[in-house]
Amino acid sequence: MMVDRRARKLLFETVAQRVIASADELTDLDRAIGDGDHGINMRRGFEAVLAAADELSAKNLGESLKGVGTTLVMKVGGASGPLYGTLFMSLGKSLADEVTSEQAADAFAVAIDAVKARGKSDVGQKTMLDVLFPVLAVLREGGDGMAARLKATAWAAAEKTIPMRAIRGRASFLGERSIGHMDPGARSSALIVDAVADVMEGFA
Repeated sequence: MMVDRRARKLLFETVAQRVIASADELTDLDRAIGDGDHGINMRRGFEAVLAAADELSAKNLGESLKGVGTTLVMKVGGASGPLYGTLFMSLGKSLADEVTSEQAADAFAVAIDAVKARGKSDVGQKTMLDVLFPVLAVLREGGDGMAARLKATAWAAAEKTIPMRAIRGRASFLGERSIGHMDPGARSSALIVDAVADVMEGFA
């Protein structure tokens, strides 16, 4: 798949618009088990990405992804800024404009490891990683209908955080009371995967 300037711009705009549109939902989720600011913070960061979409997409894929990551670190704040910033910046270090599914999977694996290290967390602890790992498995599988499988997997994985007890992040302070609520970071990760999959499908 060739991710040209038009595809890059559509990718950044679509992701940003999805996150911005879901900011209130993310805030409500975070209000239940966190600071209540996840949606507000994510909206601020992705509004900045949306505003800079022309400038960012003018660069090659690697540099533009690094630019998105840097923007999120600067604008999002809280724990999510460094984590999402790390994810996008790590992807930017590994990807060129021409991307195969194998290269995408390898880059995503490295990016997830970077997020793990930054957050000192792992899968099963009620975080965004509980969405990112299953998504990586789909990327590794490859094959037809990948966009639909990525979307279904991301949403199902976010749902699976509801019965989990939080081990990392502010929700972990609630102990057993964190059970019964979807993790906001898992939800925002699913939103981003959903948007990326839609763009991928359009350019496949």
